[in-house]
Amino acid sequence: MTSRLLQRSLGSPDYDGIRQALRDDTSTPVISVRGVEVRVAVLPLFTHDGRQAVRVSSTEPLTHVLVGVDSATGRDVTLLVPEVDAPRVLTLECRDDAGVVGSAQVTVTPQRKWHVFVVHHSHLDIGYTDPQGTVLRHHLDYLDAAVRLAEETASWPDDAKFRWSVESSMPALKWLEARPPEMVESFAALARAGSIEVTALPFQLHTEACSTEELHRQLRFTGQLERRFGFATKSAMHTDVPGAVVGLVDALNSAGVRYLAAAHNWAGRSVPYLHGGDKLTRPFRWRAPSGNELLVWFTDTPHGMAYMEGNTVGLTDSYELADDLLPRYLSALATRGYPYGPGTFGWQGPDAPKEPYELDVLHLRVQGAHADNAGPSIVPASIARKWNEQWAYPRLRSAVNSDFFEHVEERYHDRLAVHEGDWTDWWADGLGSGARPLGYVRRAQSALRVAETLHTLAGVDATEQIDAAYDKVALFNEHTWGAANPWEDAEEAGDSGGLQWTRKSSGAYDAQDDAADLLHAGVRRFGAALSESGTEGGALASFAVFNPATRARTDVVRAFLPRDVVGVDVPIALVDARTGDTLPHHEELVDPDDWPTRPIGRHLHAVVPEISGYSYVRVDVVPGETQAPEPVELDQNGVIENEFYRVAYDVREGYISSIFDKRAGRELVNGDAAGGFGQYVYDRYATAPHFNHLSGHVGAHDRTLLGDRAIGTHAAIKEVKRTAVGEKLVVELRGKGVDWIRTTIELHHGVPRLDLTYQLAKQGTPAKEAVFLSFPFAAGKPGAWELTGGVGGPDVPRVPGSAEYMLPIRHWIAFEDPELTIAWATMEAPLVQLGTIHMPYAPFPPTLDQEDGTVYSWALNNIWDTNFPAQQQGETTFRYAVTSRAGAPATRLGAELAAGLTEPFVGALITDSPEVSETYVSVDHPDVLITSLGWEGVRLQSLAPEPVTVRVSVKGSESTEVTLPACGVAVVRGTRQ
Repeated sequence: MTSRLLQRSLGSPDYDGIRQALRDDTSTPVISVRGVEVRVAVLPLFTHDGRQAVRVSSTEPLTHVLVGVDSATGRDVTLLVPEVDAPRVLTLECRDDAGVVGSAQVTVTPQRKWHVFVVHHSHLDIGYTDPQGTVLRHHLDYLDAAVRLAEETASWPDDAKFRWSVESSMPALKWLEARPPEMVESFAALARAGSIEVTALPFQLHTEACSTEELHRQLRFTGQLERRFGFATKSAMHTDVPGAVVGLVDALNSAGVRYLAAAHNWAGRSVPYLHGGDKLTRPFRWRAPSGNELLVWFTDTPHGMAYMEGNTVGLTDSYELADDLLPRYLSALATRGYPYGPGTFGWQGPDAPKEPYELDVLHLRVQGAHADNAGPSIVPASIARKWNEQWAYPRLRSAVNSDFFEHVEERYHDRLAVHEGDWTDWWADGLGSGARPLGYVRRAQSALRVAETLHTLAGVDATEQIDAAYDKVALFNEHTWGAANPWEDAEEAGDSGGLQWTRKSSGAYDAQDDAADLLHAGVRRFGAALSESGTEGGALASFAVFNPATRARTDVVRAFLPRDVVGVDVPIALVDARTGDTLPHHEELVDPDDWPTRPIGRHLHAVVPEISGYSYVRVDVVPGETQAPEPVELDQNGVIENEFYRVAYDVREGYISSIFDKRAGRELVNGDAAGGFGQYVYDRYATAPHFNHLSGHVGAHDRTLLGDRAIGTHAAIKEVKRTAVGEKLVVELRGKGVDWIRTTIELHHGVPRLDLTYQLAKQGTPAKEAVFLSFPFAAGKPGAWELTGGVGGPDVPRVPGSAEYMLPIRHWIAFEDPELTIAWATMEAPLVQLGTIHMPYAPFPPTLDQEDGTVYSWALNNIWDTNFPAQQQGETTFRYAVTSRAGAPATRLGAELAAGLTEPFVGALITDSPEVSETYVSVDHPDVLITSLGWEGVRLQSLAPEPVTVRVSVKGSESTEVTLPACGVAVVRGTRQ
């Protein structure tokens, strides 16, 4: 009684309720008399002797007669009629011991003859249901069981043999390294025979958190498996996460993968059907700008069961339940927009006008139990065996993932819809729930590219270490960020939130440490290699200042001069060895009295002009006449400037009031915007914490749930100074949700870029909250932004049903008009909302009037009720940059700005004097970037919307011409020094 009361009160039906809804939705009441109700369903069931089925159910046992055709007695019966090729009207009579209870006309219609590919797998959540290590050990045990079951059913009919798809390959890779050779060979033999399939993604990723290079590296194992074990990786499975970046298409294609089974989770805040998702057919061709394609199977999102479809219709329970439900499910697919009606699962959202599914072939996932991380079961294969003995159609095949795609590709490829562009992830907002470790990971992504380049230039193959660090980065980007109940701190199961987040976040910090270690080593090795090639010079010391970006630029370098190389009391000057010009510099002394635990010496800051991409310039340290000048304290009027910009901070309001472009004679800030430039905005929502999946039950059609909105207040200027390299302004504010906010604004002489750093001392709270930083530009709509593996924009196609209220970007957004292009870049915070701030609950209404030129950086949030951390705290840093230039194409200016933020100049200490400058690699197309120089060659990425041919010039080698597809990537091999 209590459970019924709760179920009826809370509105979340269990499997029994969902299944009953399917029965009701796929049957028609035909008789209702004296309290007895009879329902009829004409279903796509065919016997081997050419008859089709009509299911009759009644509230009391009756004898059901299709007059002149068939009869049976019971509450639920199957009556068989000769197969029809046109509608046929029959009379149904329902009788009890007293005679005919009632009769009705029943129309038997032609039915499809379905082929159902039952794909058995386990959805890998690395965590969620148990601590991470426990989960992974279970998945290795599952592979033991999968091998046994495949071998035990080898003599079964082919369609019924047990088959297993390894949804996420990481457990398979671990298993192959941890099992005896004879077991490994059994696994490999089954994989070669098509009984086991290892799919391409190592785990289920928030792909928008990945860099392009990271995505490609995570697929490197596919070639290793084929070379070592002789089986190919043909397909991928993208499970749970409702969306993926366009770069995934190219990454999978580069690994030889052309098939993707996507099962987007309906739980939470996904409403694709309100944004064109009704146009997304279940199989479709997903095309990238490069022209590469994936054949995609898309499981219904809003009213379907994602990767639990097969479980819902009984395929993991019993033949009898599957016999009841599966034909009904197929009938619903053929006649309804979605197989389940609105509200079936208790989630918010209306029904959607979608065309019924048109093909007669189905990809149907099944797991061994009704849970994530469920193991293999013999039940689905056993059901398929019995089913095919009983019925001719639907024909069930126990299949691996690629079996379905090969069937569809052969028969239907040319008639499938083609959709292009990014498939924006509805769960990307969860990235903001772990802002500090996410920032560390994004810094690691940048550092690893530079580290690999410097090692390669030094003649050191660091591929293995770089790959291992990228693996740690990707593991943080895996979609399971916490426990089912992340606010709990138990030692096992779904309440182990504290343990799971500790391990997850520590992985991010480890990844950043590994990247920093590799960069540190790369700088030293690069400097040592140059020293060996140089001659003894007259300088006290020298630095090779390396530009790790593609384009030439003037920028600041920060380098450390140890006390044991040049005493801290020795006056020095820095000289550009190319020209002999002295470079003004600023020194920060590491005094042993202040920092006895750190290396003693001087941190040198200097602006080095016009260093070509992938080049170094030698800067010599020579005796100086006087010590470097001390910083000059400026008037505390909130204004700093350089040759390019004058920036004014409004202390009373707590934001930047003006960024004036001196070259263009134009103000960059929209002074009439709702939010000030760089203003701290804190939202708190009137929803309760610690209710699992609460957001799926909450609808927000206005601002009612916006409980509070506050801004940063009590601004106080802490520092305004000018050094030899530029000017800096530091302001501290108070604000809700934080102990303090520190804003640092910097301009460097000769550098056309404004650098902004925001540090928040975040207070931990379980309350539902979000932090935004507002950036209102005096501009129209943004023209382009960077995606993982592509470029987005207002006119760039997106896959129908993509999330629209937010945008996860890589680093930059650019505004372009005929007079001036403005670019904005972010380092740590990838989430943005354009023009307004939306409520974080479906259908995500705006809370402010639209301002086309405003970017809201969604720095952090705590709005999830499961899977992501329940709260976050501690000092967290967010860095941004702004630039502008007349006539600059948006993509080029955005990329140049981001490079200044994410790929700073590197200063490598050298003891001898090599050449004054050296260029290692260059490209001759302005829309093509060199992303890194690795042991295998030069990695390129195009930002152009059309194919381009580029010449790659490498020191010591002949130049190479390569054609890149639109927004494509390439590796120019054989170019290592």
